[in-house]
Amino acid sequence: MSDFIEGAAPNNEQGNRARKLFAAVVLAALDDAIADDKKYGNGSAQIARWARSRDGREVLTCAGIEPNERVVEGLMKFVEKGVRTSIALSREESERRSAAQQRAEAA
Repeated sequence: MSDFIEGAAPNNEQGNRARKLFAAVVLAALDDAIADDKKYGNGSAQIARWARSRDGREVLTCAGIEPNERVVEGLMKFVEKGVRTSIALSREESERRSAAQQRAEAA
């Protein structure tokens, strides 16, 4: 039994690293769609087409994201906001959004 646990630990770590790699691919696809949206105005359509494609569904699944229509709509809304993923995931942006939300709730 302990041999199984010792053998499973590296495999679990490797799986986590693979999930993170695929998550980075999803973030890169979002950034590309945002750039297309700013340049050509079709970024949300591009990310929807990618997420519904066979490759997109496979990448989303490998990243641990269920490739359903709700996810596609969320990706499209994210692209429409136009905030790059590196900025959206930063601590400063998170703090700014929470402060703005608190001000809105107080008003």
